[in-house]
Amino acid sequence: MTATVRLHTDQHLRPDPSRVIGRLFLPSTEPPHVGRARDLLDRLRRLDEQTVAEMLPAVLQGFGPHHADLRALLLANAAVLLEPHEELSEARTLLVGAAFTLEYAVEGAALCNPAVVPHPDQRGLAEGQLRVAVALRGIGEGHLSALQFSAAIVDDEGWRFEERLAPPVVGSMTLTAVPRSLFDALVRAGREPDELTLAVLQTVPAEVHRTDVEKVLVDLPPDLLLHPEAHLRVETLRRWAAAGYTVTFDESTTLDQRVLMPTSEDERQGLEDARFTLFTDDDGSVEYRACYTAYDGMNVSNRLLTSPDLLTFTSFPLTGRGARNKGMALFPRKVGGRHLALSRADGITIGLTSSDDGYRWGDPVAIESPTDPWQILQVGNGSPPIETESGWLVIIHGVGVMRMYSLGAILLDLDDPTRVIGRLDEPLLPPVAHGGYVPNVVFSCGAISHRGRLFIPYGIGDASVSVASVSLDELLSDLGA
Repeated sequence: MTATVRLHTDQHLRPDPSRVIGRLFLPSTEPPHVGRARDLLDRLRRLDEQTVAEMLPAVLQGFGPHHADLRALLLANAAVLLEPHEELSEARTLLVGAAFTLEYAVEGAALCNPAVVPHPDQRGLAEGQLRVAVALRGIGEGHLSALQFSAAIVDDEGWRFEERLAPPVVGSMTLTAVPRSLFDALVRAGREPDELTLAVLQTVPAEVHRTDVEKVLVDLPPDLLLHPEAHLRVETLRRWAAAGYTVTFDESTTLDQRVLMPTSEDERQGLEDARFTLFTDDDGSVEYRACYTAYDGMNVSNRLLTSPDLLTFTSFPLTGRGARNKGMALFPRKVGGRHLALSRADGITIGLTSSDDGYRWGDPVAIESPTDPWQILQVGNGSPPIETESGWLVIIHGVGVMRMYSLGAILLDLDDPTRVIGRLDEPLLPPVAHGGYVPNVVFSCGAISHRGRLFIPYGIGDASVSVASVSLDELLSDLGA
């Protein structure tokens, strides 16, 4: 390889344990602890007002700076526990909220696996500068993963991370109707449906809410609900009808404040490795899209995240053989009239899969297998494909002996991306041995081209995030373009 890779060693994001969000805390109710929450509430109710007044300032002053609106957080958590018409002083209500709130450090364990797209806000920049949005995987207590963001300025001088100063926040969540075609595919899971399931699928509307399923179930013939496994069928229908959701953040928040926490059942243990791209549809409309790994503690699946502005995010599960396993990466436009994505459905090789609607993905065609020593265990996607005049440029990762992760690159034909027309035989960026949370790993979920240079943010052992860059022309030349 003749291209020179520049390491921007002065630019690092490191896990910051002071970045916390407030989450509802419910004491264990497992025997012999049944009734702990009720007993705690009773003790808080019995406190005299002077004691409440003495306790509260320490909470508000000590924890207030960590949160965008601590009072609102505590009042919301108190409302979960208190009776709807219970009349308590505001101070006591806030104290109740504090007793049932914990601080969760969104990146207390690790910060890693960055992706990058143009930032929606390009104001205040000098000529030749580009502000980029960097999506990050933050890992906290219990190895729970969340999606968060940072920003950086890119220009001819290099890359500069902007400071993350404001407290992180979570958005407001609402369930979103699931397109019937996707609902049908999720419920069927590749199998012929039973009579109960088929009766529901034939009746629900084009956009399926959970309430639609409940209405259909009420009107079903009773005998359909008497089957020994009917409750399992109903559970599946309810689950997938509630599988779509939208998270909206207040317009006053900055991008680096926004945190997407696990929301749906299939991602309750984390949102992992979002690969963002700026997608242009046939009508010229543009939106941010990302595939990410949903992890429930045992199983992984792929989800699609869409956003017009990185302020409102909508998530749906993906289905089909091409959406199995981890690591899907979307093309930034349709090719041949179809949505395309790279995937690693078999866990070992990179394949190309296609879809009519962006939700249901067909059998992948293998395009890159582990052959070289640096990737002898497996290969996988790094960046979503980047369109160049020479072809689709893709940053990939390879896993070698001792589970060492390196970054490489391949080039795909523009019209037929199943054709690999160029590849690096050696790593573009090899790992550097170090401790870290996950040693001997460099990993990236995205790259961006600006003024003839390709910038690749990457995680280092899950212990920090830095940046490498390379001349785009030199890299394409090494790929045979």
